[in-house]
Amino acid sequence: MNHLLSQKRRFLLATSVATLFATSLAIAQPTPAKPLKIVVPYAAGGPIDLTVRLLAEAAKNELGTVIVENRPGAGGNIGADVVAKAAPDGTTIGIAAVATHAINPWLFKKMPYNALTDFSPITLMVRIPNVLVMNADTAKRLNIRSVADLVSFAKANPGKLNFGSGGNGSAGHLAGELLKSRAGFFAVHIPYNGGAPAQQALLTGSVDFNIDNLATASANIQGGKLLALAVTSTNRDAALANVPALNETYAGLAIDTWWGLVAPKGTPAATVAQLNKALSNGLNQPAIKERFAKLFATAMPTSPEGFMQLIAAEHAKYEAVVKRSGASVD
Repeated sequence: MNHLLSQKRRFLLATSVATLFATSLAIAQPTPAKPLKIVVPYAAGGPIDLTVRLLAEAAKNELGTVIVENRPGAGGNIGADVVAKAAPDGTTIGIAAVATHAINPWLFKKMPYNALTDFSPITLMVRIPNVLVMNADTAKRLNIRSVADLVSFAKANPGKLNFGSGGNGSAGHLAGELLKSRAGFFAVHIPYNGGAPAQQALLTGSVDFNIDNLATASANIQGGKLLALAVTSTNRDAALANVPALNETYAGLAIDTWWGLVAPKGTPAATVAQLNKALSNGLNQPAIKERFAKLFATAMPTSPEGFMQLIAAEHAKYEAVVKRSGASVD
């Protein structure tokens, strides 16, 4: 009997120890890390979406699982607002683009977020030059071969030139207004319902010139349907090495497309630094630079402070441009 009791005690003791050990192991196991979500405020398949997905793949060794979520609408405001109102715990970040953080604050009378104070910048991601293009047949007929020729003709023939864009307040519209203001000429703006119809109008000669991003215009430039007068970035672009930069004619005039990554306001500085390091490492990978170059995009990692400076400068620049244009969407 005593032997049986002793065996029972040993069994109960062993069971208790095993249960305690299992419980302690369960407590000691770390909670699985939440995946990082990157909110893209535009539809899937566009250049911003494509570059974000490429970067997410490149940085997965440092970031772990990354989910890309498309939240388009209201010119990018809906997706940007999702990021602004997310928990500042480093698990949700998103795209800040020239539209969402520099143009829309002046274009929309009522904004759901403050572009300068509701975000913690992480890094600039991409810059894509725009290009001033004319319908090639129109340029030949008017004997326009350069920016100087375009400006001279416009000044001598006020209102006879027109330019198209993807709509009132679009980047192409405001770039045209900025050029008109700096060069001191007048041309009629014709808005279209999107970039594709605006490009088609240029190709058919319905409008005389556009300012479009290089990725969209390049095929027709190479095909001889469009004449590139200038890239609108500060420096010439390798893809169009013989085409001057607008900055060469009008010093300091630069109108390019950019986007980067931001976290919600209040995200700890250490978390922002970790994200900056991982994402910058991804952007600096030769394979990523090569893939981006095929989209005419240049990977441009910066410090969080550097990206904040860019946002603030562009925000200020477009205030004057939008007000001068009179554009409004609400």
